[in-house]
Parts: sequence; C-alpha cells; structure tokens
Amino acid sequence: MDQKLISIIIKLLKEQFKDDATGHDWFHIQRVYENACFLQAKEGGNKTVIELAALLHDISDHKFNGGQLNIGGQIGYELLRKNGCSKETASLVKEIIDVVSFKGALVKDNPKTLEAKIVQDADRLDAMGAIGIARAFAFGGNKNRPIYDPNIPPILHDNFEAYSKSKSHTVNHFYEKLLLLKDRLHTSTAKKIGQQRHEYMLTYLEQFKNEWNINR
Repeated sequence: MDQKLISIIIKLLKEQFKDDATGHDWFHIQRVYENACFLQAKEGGNKTVIELAALLHDISDHKFNGGQLNIGGQIGYELLRKNGCSKETASLVKEIIDVVSFKGALVKDNPKTLEAKIVQDADRLDAMGAIGIARAFAFGGNKNRPIYDPNIPPILHDNFEAYSKSKSHTVNHFYEKLLLLKDRLHTSTAKKIGQQRHEYMLTYLEQFKNEWNINR
C-alpha cells in the first residue's frame, strides 16, 4: 500500500505544481523527496512517513495561500486519508508539514521527531547552493522584487508575520534566510552537504558584489 499511495500522491502533485514558476514546482518537490530518502537511508526514521511528508511539504505553502501558516498539514492529512492512508500515518505527516517552513531568522525551529528533522533538512538543502540561488531569483522575479538595492539592509525578523510580509530585494533573502540555514540543519548528513552549499553561496555573493561595484 505504501508504494501505491506514494505513486498516487506523486501523480496528483505533478499535475498541481506543473506550471509553477516560483521555484516551488514539481521538480523542487522531487528534489526534496530524493533528499529526504537519502537522509533517511543514512539517519533512519520511519521511511513511509518521511517520504509522504517530503512529497506533501508544500501542499499549501503560506507564501501562496494568503499567509495561512498551518493549513497545509490539514490538507495533506485529508488527501492521505482520502487515498487510503491510515489515520496514524496521516497524523504524523500532518505534524511534519506544519513545522517544516522557515518562519523568520530569530524564530526558533521546533521539529520534535527525527522524521520532522529529516524532512526539514531535505527542504532546506534545496534552498542552498546553486539550486537555492536559482530558486531565490526565480521567486523574487515572480513576486516583482528587485534583484538588489544596496540602500536597503537585511532584517532579521523575530516573528512569522513580519517575515511573511517582507517584500525586500532578493539579495537580502540570502542574509535573512539562506545563509542562516547551515546552522539550522539537524542531521549530521545534512550538515555535511549544507556546508559545501553554504560556501558556494558565499562565493556567489562575493562575485555578485564585485561585479556590482566594478567601477567604484
């Protein structure tokens, strides 16, 4: 039943996210799923719960549903139950979906289970490195945000509301989130991967600013 259910969910998600242009498309979901499977193989945890939560982690992201933070879990739960998933497994997946999102630089993470930590790590790895850079600018362009404005400094938000309403330029997003992720990964496997991706982002930003200031 597990593989049949996963196949059903994959088919539904491919259709729902096929036209996304924000960096949260089906291929993002697929990468997070594959990251999660890799981490689970190294770190352990309930394989079925991890796979389903990784697939459904963006089923109703607050960035696209009007800022509602914790409705994705319920939508994921209902979708799973509708397709034959047990109440116990669906409940565990719901809990993970509701804690995965980054909620602000100064807002603490609170995943309590290994499964939740693995899914959060899997998602955050996809926000780092070369792919993370590409996704950041795709999202910024989709939301009509400037690439960079040196006169607007980054803000380390201390609550979700302020973070979710921020409309700053894309380069600030590196300092408000992406460069903070290295120290907010949980598993040893993700930390090793994240270190290299973090260093790549630093190199990119150094090059970006060198080119920006070429005549100064």
